[in-house]
Amino acid sequence: MLQTRIIPPAANAHQSPLLIKRLLLSGGRYEKTREIVYRDKFRYDYKTLNERIARLANVLSEAGVKAGDTVAVMDWDSHRYLECMFAVPMIGAVLHTINIRLSAEQILYTMNHAEDKFVLVNTEFVELYNGLASQLTTVEKTLLLTDTETKTSNLPGCVGEYEQLLANASAHYDFADFDENSVATTFYTTGTTGNPKGVYFTHRQLVLHTLALGTTVGSLDSIRLLGNSDVYMPITPMFHVHAWGIPYVATMLGIKQVYPGRYEPELLCKLIREEKVTFSHCVPTILQMLLNSPGAKGHDFGGMKMIIGGSSLNRAVYDAAKATGIQLTAAYGMSETCPLISCGYLNAELQAGSEDERITYRIKAGVPVPMVEAVIMDGAGKILPSDGETQGELVLRSPWLTQGYFREPEKGEELWEHGWMHTGDVATIDGMGVIDIRDRIKDVIKTGGEWLSSLALEDLISRCSAVREVAVVGVADPQWGERPFALLVLHEGQQLDAKGLKEHLKPYVEQGHINKWAIPTQIALVTEIPKTSVGKLDKKRIRVDIAQWQEAGSEFLSTL
Repeated sequence: MLQTRIIPPAANAHQSPLLIKRLLLSGGRYEKTREIVYRDKFRYDYKTLNERIARLANVLSEAGVKAGDTVAVMDWDSHRYLECMFAVPMIGAVLHTINIRLSAEQILYTMNHAEDKFVLVNTEFVELYNGLASQLTTVEKTLLLTDTETKTSNLPGCVGEYEQLLANASAHYDFADFDENSVATTFYTTGTTGNPKGVYFTHRQLVLHTLALGTTVGSLDSIRLLGNSDVYMPITPMFHVHAWGIPYVATMLGIKQVYPGRYEPELLCKLIREEKVTFSHCVPTILQMLLNSPGAKGHDFGGMKMIIGGSSLNRAVYDAAKATGIQLTAAYGMSETCPLISCGYLNAELQAGSEDERITYRIKAGVPVPMVEAVIMDGAGKILPSDGETQGELVLRSPWLTQGYFREPEKGEELWEHGWMHTGDVATIDGMGVIDIRDRIKDVIKTGGEWLSSLALEDLISRCSAVREVAVVGVADPQWGERPFALLVLHEGQQLDAKGLKEHLKPYVEQGHINKWAIPTQIALVTEIPKTSVGKLDKKRIRVDIAQWQEAGSEFLSTL
């Protein structure tokens, strides 16, 4: 290790560790009367937020939660979740944000694997929890969360109801300092095979991520997304990578925050209108759900800004949002990256270009944010040129990347092979530093010896006026190895078959965007495309469904 000059501090100098409690200091100083809003049920100011976090810390401590214990939450997006995101790590415990959209079997696995000791359970999930209770190996106590008048339930081991307990607890808690490398949060990410994997983040990582995220969304003039006069509402679940970490930024800056609970399109539209929401974030499928809801029809969203991540942002979705007044900007990350890695950015050169060129770069994965290193690598660990053409796996380094998988060291070693975090995404990086995700490694289609990006094909198909949603996967073909297969959801009253899709794609072949062998020879028209628990296209399930349809000779398949 390089030997550098280190000067001993003064004897009484205070070493301030990077702890989540530091993020709570400033919001109330900036705007103490700004509100935290929960649906149409609950609202309070930042002074009250700080008091409620202290009350929750007292409730948990009095219930026996100790530093190092894991406290799990089963709730929709709420003010309570926000309070847990602070109070649990601030007493030295670990917050497990349970993905309540997983199967019961997977939820049971994650709770036992995480060694949950204490669980906060929303009334809506009491039945689910009770079905698991006899198989939970480490849980000792529970706490009820409810929006109803009834403050009791048959929840086993229940110490009481959230609001009643907070009302009787002290509004003061002396949050101690401790090692900034202490684990603060954990949650589980699902893959194509095996059980969900536990990722985890320390206080230091979350604080640094918050600072970099706040800088990115607030200081880049060409894409200015979030200032503390904005009104923020997540449409990404709080169990999914801490709602992408933005609640920490919003709280640090004293921003008005609106939490919608369960995602109901009509309520989302109502909250956006009535609370004057100006900033949000979600995956493309959730945005499409919002735009297709009756409450969005004819509504001018008035310059609302939104980050799109989780899946590729295509031009059709961008244009549809823009028509309603929503300005979209793509960003890139994954569960293991906390999640922010890159964000759409327009440098001086791009700002001087055409509108079409600016949009092209707004919908790419973007430029790595401060403190992130990103390169592309081949299978042997060789770093490849950043020339905008050479493709390889995107690999990363940053202070906030998970350092492994909980209790699975061998999978952690795979994740960090060659000393870089492997994303599993095929990408290019150009001379401006812009990352362009071409596909997931497992989703690239190899047809006739050539590689085809399913994302690129989805983007071009989505520009067909008849198409509302599209997913493309590779299916086995005896002659070509694989052929692209398109799954389509059409707009109401529209018709399209494989021949019609070919006619739509022919101009893109002539313009050189794709080769003619990229045109799907078989499509399926469906009413809904399978999604994962966080709203991404579930291509693993799509492949299984297609194989079953082909075997059965399903009537909704169309072939050239």
